[in-house]
Amino acid sequence: MPEPVKKTVSAFTKKPKTTEVTAGNTAVFEAETEKSGIKVKWQRAGTEITESEKYVIKTEGNKHSLTINNVGKEDDVTYAVIAGSSKVKFELKVKEPEKNETVTPAEAVPAPAASESPAPPAESSQNTEVSSADTHPEEPLDPIGLFVARPQDGEVTVGGNITFTAKVAGESLLKKPSVKWFKGKWMDLGSKVGKHLQLHDSYDRNTKVYTFEMEVIEANMTFAGGYRCEVSTKDKFDSSNFSLTVNEAPVSGDLDIRAAFRRTTEGHDDGAEFNFSSLLKKRDSFLRPSNRGEGKSESQSDVDVWDILRKAPPTEYEKIAFQYGITDLRGMLKRLKRIKKEEKKSTAFLKKLDPAYQVDKGQKIKLMVEVANPDADVKWLKNGQEIQVSGSKYIFEAVGNKRILTINHCSLADDAAYECVVGDEKSFTELFVKEPPILITHPLEDQMVMVGERVEFECEVSEEGATVKWEKDGIELTREETFKYRFKKDGKKQYLIINETTKEDSGHYTVKTNGGVSVAELIVQEKKLEVYQSIADLTVKARDQAVFKCEVSDENVKGIWLKNGKEVIPDERIKISHIGRIHKLTIEDVTPEDEADYSFIPQGFAYNLSAKLQFLEVKIDFVPREEPPKIHLDCLGQSPDTIVVVAGNKLRLDVPVSGDPTPTVIWQKVNKRNDLLRNTDDSMTPSENSSDLNTDNKLLFESEGRVRVEMHEDHCVFIIEGAEKEDEGVYRVILKNPVGEDKADITVKVIDVPDPPEAPTISNIGEDYCTVQWQPPKYDGGQPVLGYILERKKKKSYRWMRLNFDLLKELTYEAKRMIEGVVYEMRIYAVNSIGMSRPSPASQPFMPIAPPSEPTHFTVEDVSDSTVSLKWRPPERIGAGGLDGYIVEYCKDGSTEWIPALPGLTERTSALIKDLVTGDKLYFRIKAVNLAGESAAATIKDPVTVQEILQRPKFWLPRHLRQTLVKKVGETINIVIPFQGKPRPKITWLKDGQTLDSKDVGIRNSSTDTILFIRKAELHHSGAYEVTLQIENMSDKVAITIQIIDKPGPPQNVKLVDVWGFNAALEWTPPQDDGNAQILGYTVQKADKKTMEWYTVFDHYRRTNCIVSDLIMGNEYFFRIFSENLCGLSETAATTKNPAHIQKTGTTYKPPCYKEHDFSEAPKFTHPLVNRSVIAGYNTTLSCAVRGIPKPKIFWFKNKMDLSGDAKYRMFSKQGVLTLEIRKPTPFDGGIYTCKAVNECGEAEIECRLDVRAPQ
Repeated sequence: MPEPVKKTVSAFTKKPKTTEVTAGNTAVFEAETEKSGIKVKWQRAGTEITESEKYVIKTEGNKHSLTINNVGKEDDVTYAVIAGSSKVKFELKVKEPEKNETVTPAEAVPAPAASESPAPPAESSQNTEVSSADTHPEEPLDPIGLFVARPQDGEVTVGGNITFTAKVAGESLLKKPSVKWFKGKWMDLGSKVGKHLQLHDSYDRNTKVYTFEMEVIEANMTFAGGYRCEVSTKDKFDSSNFSLTVNEAPVSGDLDIRAAFRRTTEGHDDGAEFNFSSLLKKRDSFLRPSNRGEGKSESQSDVDVWDILRKAPPTEYEKIAFQYGITDLRGMLKRLKRIKKEEKKSTAFLKKLDPAYQVDKGQKIKLMVEVANPDADVKWLKNGQEIQVSGSKYIFEAVGNKRILTINHCSLADDAAYECVVGDEKSFTELFVKEPPILITHPLEDQMVMVGERVEFECEVSEEGATVKWEKDGIELTREETFKYRFKKDGKKQYLIINETTKEDSGHYTVKTNGGVSVAELIVQEKKLEVYQSIADLTVKARDQAVFKCEVSDENVKGIWLKNGKEVIPDERIKISHIGRIHKLTIEDVTPEDEADYSFIPQGFAYNLSAKLQFLEVKIDFVPREEPPKIHLDCLGQSPDTIVVVAGNKLRLDVPVSGDPTPTVIWQKVNKRNDLLRNTDDSMTPSENSSDLNTDNKLLFESEGRVRVEMHEDHCVFIIEGAEKEDEGVYRVILKNPVGEDKADITVKVIDVPDPPEAPTISNIGEDYCTVQWQPPKYDGGQPVLGYILERKKKKSYRWMRLNFDLLKELTYEAKRMIEGVVYEMRIYAVNSIGMSRPSPASQPFMPIAPPSEPTHFTVEDVSDSTVSLKWRPPERIGAGGLDGYIVEYCKDGSTEWIPALPGLTERTSALIKDLVTGDKLYFRIKAVNLAGESAAATIKDPVTVQEILQRPKFWLPRHLRQTLVKKVGETINIVIPFQGKPRPKITWLKDGQTLDSKDVGIRNSSTDTILFIRKAELHHSGAYEVTLQIENMSDKVAITIQIIDKPGPPQNVKLVDVWGFNAALEWTPPQDDGNAQILGYTVQKADKKTMEWYTVFDHYRRTNCIVSDLIMGNEYFFRIFSENLCGLSETAATTKNPAHIQKTGTTYKPPCYKEHDFSEAPKFTHPLVNRSVIAGYNTTLSCAVRGIPKPKIFWFKNKMDLSGDAKYRMFSKQGVLTLEIRKPTPFDGGIYTCKAVNECGEAEIECRLDVRAPQ
């Protein structure tokens, strides 16, 4: 009975079943789940199915269905339905509709040879291409393997062509995958490229897909069988099996040479002996041409079964025998073993190509052969195609017997199979083009962005279209479902794009190639906006210009302008501009309607910058004719009026004046000495005012230029275009007319951004941090400095990265999150209410490195009266600064002064401190040193007393020396015995109580061990050795026994004691020389006097006498004996002097006469067939046992139908046990099975029932 199957918990109450559908019809699969509302997925060949016209997916409560419309051959795959953790697989089997018209091989489906005849042949020139990419244009990517499209089964007629295609996704591969084509299990087709087989490959840069093709040209019947395509990369492997069916072409003529291999039963019984030699002769008669003058028969077959069997693997023998009708395969294989395979020696080539060559990409290579005939013409082929002369790519040379092909500037396209053809002979090789490592020519740069901004990392590599690997904090980045990361290639440039950054995106990003690595840091900050300059209230007159201006910290921020809460729409008179961080609203020809409250609102920030525009109306009052001049300013008092203007802006001072007659206006700039610096007058000459001005002052009359004065009837205007620091000061306006004069002082203050600070200084450099210090700027721009902004960049980079968004109030900052071993530079900005200064000069380049950790395992190794030996291990962490060496210091007990124990640094991990004072107690410490400085000190806790330690001498005898040391003559003896003892002990070696000869035995002593060395052992070196350690009155000794052995001598006194019957008795005595080892036994050999070939009778024989039996009557024998010990057999043997003659006897043997017994028996089943119930889809067997003499013939029936010709069933018979194997039964295979046994004495049969149930 079948073993019970454990039931697993499933979410399905009804599962879809395997269905068989005719092509063109509709297939429906249904499933039911335990609960409604469960999400169900349908898969096709491991890929999820999406609803379309082809696939219709329906869900009603707990019922789910998948409908496949217009079923085709491409739908014959495995499907699956998934609900939660439950997954059920099923198949859709598509059968072809019955057709009356002829089906070409390219469209026919291969059928079993036993049940259907082959399809009608097509033209021999027909080309058939088998590719799943053509059959299934929308086939999804393989979610597990490497194949995008796998090669499919194909069928072709003899003489036709067929192409198998495999496609591999190359988007995730760093280099071209390796693809091999095989026939059967082991035959690599890469070496079979030629007339009948071509291999091609190509790469589509648009789809990132590699295409590999195997083209079979002029197929013959031997090409049929199973094939395999294997693809492999550095860490992945995949394979795909497919088969090729070759249909026979119609044969013209009546002869079939395969009839020579078929057994014929005419005139013979079933049990008659088969004469295989006669059939071979018959076959040869078919193959030989007729001698009757008719020429060669046009109908001769070109099938050579001998050649097929000779080349085929043993696993294919039965298939070939079945295909060609060979029934006596055993006899044919016996004959096949006698055929000697002779390798043909090349007559055209003296030296062939090597099996393979390798060359770097871009280099050149020479392929060279030597031919036998200096005048021979050669052809060079690449992948079976002749290479033509084209430019300087290929160069053909002929130098004497040498033929050279030079390939210049090798590329991946040159990675192929090459062959050199001379006449009918070929020499094959394969060229592998090795790609150079991809280098990073322009590294990544650090970046700092705000939340939500787009980030683009860019690097440049040495080769266009190279494959790189991106990582974030050591984790590889992939294209996620949300497409957070995008990877872009543009020639040699590689990009990593993050569309909308978040705080979690901060970290170190790495790009890797097979030849380099580059790291950059991304800092993501929350959005903050600073207002460097707000808009100010304006008072303007009619027809004048009004300009509102503000400056914010982010130049990418946009905003809107409002007038009394409503958005301002620009037109010809109203202009809105945004340049960098500055936003402007300009109103030309101001009118009373423009008087309002104006606001600027940055987008995305809760800011509202407001100012008021006031319209100044000029009222004309009646003035008497005699009126003294008057300056009408709003604020005239004791202190001068102060006007603040931002550097670079326009200063316009409108001063209303009155007076009759019209007064004369003089503008003066007064310095601290109240000297007049400038004078501008529109109505008088310099000579008229020379008495009122200092003689040192120069009067200027400027109505144009950067600083100018404009006069009007009722007011005057003082204008400075682009205010500068030099324009700051007190300006005095003076009015004069005959009635009187008036004057007013106006103070103008020009404010600006601060001057750039000086270059910052770097201190306190650590592993990933440093301290930055700087000084305030020399000029603060007239406004107090609000803070500072710090930037950093890698030395070889051009991108500066901001380190703070909040202004730094202090003059020092600790910068963190730097990469150890990378050179950085820093610079600083000063910020006041006007804006940000220009950057300071960059700091001196610096590298964040940290000192190493303290050395480990610091111990005292040895102490003497004046020296101390120390040892330690390197630090656990060394860092990017490397390790320059170690500092060793000591300090006397009770003192705090550490004294260097060694001059300078030591690179070793041990030190011997010399010239110490005996009796001092010292503390020792050690520090590791690199570019960053010294590490923490590793210290020995307790003080060390400088004094020789008295240690009792003692040997530590190795275990293998505690027993006798056995060595063979000529071997080397090297005995090492460690010991302890201080001060250094005296060592004495003795052998058998005598002093050793230094010429014969070498002795070497150290402070920890003693060594006995004998270069070539001799027998006299055997004996008892004694070694003694002596320290003052203390000693220790050990004894070692050495035994040198050699091969023994031969036995003595060998005698032939007696000879009787077929026996001979021998005696001997032990050898005189036992080789200094116990005799373990003897080896006795005999030799016939005729041949004198020696044969061993006894080996490892312990006694000194023996009896040799089973000697041949009439022969004479000599005997010899070897002795044996641990070293082996003796070099010579002791031989008997006289031979032993075995006498002949006159007795003849008469065998008894027995009556022949008849063992014949009719067949009888000793074990019956048993009824079985099996599950469909799993191989099952029916077994019974039978006996009978002679051996009965077995027949199997199903429902009284003979099963002998059905390939679905396999019959086995072994030692009377009969087995019928049914391959993957279906419910149709159920029924009554009968086994029938027949021989000459009778017959017997037995039957059983087989039920095949569908899987649940």
